[in-house]
Amino acid sequence: MTEATVGEFTTRASSINRALDQIGDKWCLLIIQEVLWGINSFNEMMAAMGVSRGVLSNRLKWLQEVGCLRREEGVAGSHRPRYHLTSKSIALYDCAMMAITWERDWYQTPALDRVELVHLPCAKPFVAQLRCACCDALVCLRDVSYQPGPGATRDVREKKVRRRSSIAITEVRSEHALYRNLINVVGDRWTSNLIALSFHGLTRFEQFHQELPVATNILSDRLKLLVEEGVLEQVVYQQRPLRYEYHLTEKGQGLFPWFLTLLQWGDTWCDPQGRGKPMQVTHNPCGEQLQAQVHCSECHGVLKAHEVRFTLDGEDMNP
Repeated sequence: MTEATVGEFTTRASSINRALDQIGDKWCLLIIQEVLWGINSFNEMMAAMGVSRGVLSNRLKWLQEVGCLRREEGVAGSHRPRYHLTSKSIALYDCAMMAITWERDWYQTPALDRVELVHLPCAKPFVAQLRCACCDALVCLRDVSYQPGPGATRDVREKKVRRRSSIAITEVRSEHALYRNLINVVGDRWTSNLIALSFHGLTRFEQFHQELPVATNILSDRLKLLVEEGVLEQVVYQQRPLRYEYHLTEKGQGLFPWFLTLLQWGDTWCDPQGRGKPMQVTHNPCGEQLQAQVHCSECHGVLKAHEVRFTLDGEDMNP
């Protein structure tokens, strides 16, 4: 897949948009997942993912530019460099946990079915849950509201023409691609933006088009894809001429925890001007500004990367 910058446009400042501009590409998401598992040389990644040399080289370079990967030159007689996560990309751990939860809720994924996650403090297999740090209640879409934050300005963004990859992530053979269906849904800037706007109550084609500087044929294509994937459903609101609204399904609403953890990551790591959060999120049940945390379903402890053991068919896979 190649891309070229063809101009600039402005959108309302959004930590989700900023995050997606950095790591929202399918291959970027997959590379970060592979490195999390300890697959960190160029040839290992290419073999595991089935990605072309040119695409992999491009994405590795990009992830280094945005501070999500660190390249270490070969040592001990090896000429092959290794790529390692940085503090910035390790902070995506919460997103990964919520991605696994969504994938297990909505798909039968053989690679994921072979994996067991154990929370070491309680020594039990668990399901990752998103909870409010203030009241400890589970966080769901219907219980939040939004207000402009101190960074509620406008962002200048690059308009890029991008050729979509002919390889679907669902075809990637890597046994470490634990949430490949989620990556296929959110690993495109326009589908991700449409889902995020749906969380704010937008439902109509013209509303999406007003917010997104995208050609109408591309917008139609992405809405059709999200309907086919069961994330959105069409609801007729006008007969002559026939017009539809696009409503989130239960499956689509289930993506909210992943997007919320991505928003929080963007707040922390993707604020180039240091102006503060573009949007404040309130947890309505307790009335406090929401700080969501990913918890163990068994002991309700906050999940930390070094306290979770991954096993594949009973074999410890932690790097």
